[in-house]
Amino acid sequence: MSTALSLLGARGRDWLIAVLLAGALLITAASEGHAAVGLNLVGYVLIVVSGLAMAFVRRAPIPVLGAAWTCVAGYQAVGFEVPAVAYLFATYAAVRAGHRLVTIAASVMLLVTLPLAALASPCDWSVGESFVRARGVLEIAWLIAAGAAGEALRQAERRADEAERTREEAARLRASEERLHIARELHDSLTHQISIIKVQSGVAVHLARKRGERVPEALLAIQEAGREATRELRATLETLRDDSATPAYGLDHVPDLVERACGTGLATSLTIEGQPQDVPAAVDRTAYRIVQESLTNTARHAGATTATILIDYRPGTLAIRVDDDGGATPGHAPVPGVGLLGMRERVTALGGRLRAEPRSEGGFSVQAELPVVSPS
Repeated sequence: MSTALSLLGARGRDWLIAVLLAGALLITAASEGHAAVGLNLVGYVLIVVSGLAMAFVRRAPIPVLGAAWTCVAGYQAVGFEVPAVAYLFATYAAVRAGHRLVTIAASVMLLVTLPLAALASPCDWSVGESFVRARGVLEIAWLIAAGAAGEALRQAERRADEAERTREEAARLRASEERLHIARELHDSLTHQISIIKVQSGVAVHLARKRGERVPEALLAIQEAGREATRELRATLETLRDDSATPAYGLDHVPDLVERACGTGLATSLTIEGQPQDVPAAVDRTAYRIVQESLTNTARHAGATTATILIDYRPGTLAIRVDDDGGATPGHAPVPGVGLLGMRERVTALGGRLRAEPRSEGGFSVQAELPVVSPS
């Protein structure tokens, strides 16, 4: 039996249970010897409907509860002494779905209605006998048990959901801790390598000056880039260590990026439009990283001679645009590397938009719009 049920879907199982329940109630009613004519036929129909309605109890517990309520009161009034098993099923399902108050109110109304329905029955019974018969149809203890079972299962499911959420939060926390660990390891490794580059470039500059030779601009740029990379790595590590005293790089440091880019031979200009305003720290850092990564990509890959940076303070939005005159052409967009993907992730996380593509007049353009919540 269990194997057969497992082969059915949820709806198939619901219908199978509903049909079996309707059949059992119908057999019980038929055993009372009612002829299927007149009001008795109405009673048989209500009994079958009360059972078949259970096929929908999982999807619509309250409508099914109302249907079961009506059917039980109806066939009770017609004179059928059939247990209200369908209503017990509906009570269990409604309470499990969280509709406790509605179920309690409906059950109290039914307990009051059943004696009246028994009095309206064509059978000739006294008031006392009718009340006893009504209580036999729907024992209060069974009704309480059905509601308690539904509430117990609802609480168990709620605790299971809470446990699942707790496990997911713990997994996210472990993942975050692992990312922090990797970031620290990466910092240590990069710091070592960059320190070597900085020392070697410093020695080369020193020797060139000692010999009275002209120091190449590229060598000076390497030396300065090494210093700046060391400072940024140190600041990043302090941020990972939750040291709030460490200053974060933001829009105020963009002129430094322009100066360093010019030192590498890339003619770079900065334009600021709109009224400068304070922006959230996350937006401030992201804007700096977008400009920094765009200039880095231009210096490494574009073969450009000029670059322009536009920072536009708009109402509710900070717009950033970095253009160059490199060799990128329309229709031949470069494969996104780690830098572009990182920019896109930062912008998306803040709810903004990013476009990075070749310009129609040649060169490459990075455009970002970051939402800014205006202070109230």
